[in-house]
Amino acid sequence: MVESMADVRSHLADVIDRASREEIPTIITRRGKQEAVVLDIQEYRRLREIAENVEEAWLNRLADEAESEGTVGAVSLEEMAALLRDRQG
Repeated sequence: MVESMADVRSHLADVIDRASREEIPTIITRRGKQEAVVLDIQEYRRLREIAENVEEAWLNRLADEAESEGTVGAVSLEEMAALLRDRQG
């Protein structure tokens, strides 16, 4: 479902109910551009968990590769995660 910001403003409770009860997300547009999405909180949490697991697997793979290449210039997994968080922040 795609709706404009103006339409969503007029019936936000319905948009939230649709997301939570029917599990139908709503993409919100502003001036024709997709800006945000309203989705069920459980779906949001599920997607966040998937993203975190993928990031952790990627970091572990990088750490394994770095370890196999030697320790010169290597950083710990924790340092790598901090660098990525800083870059995203």
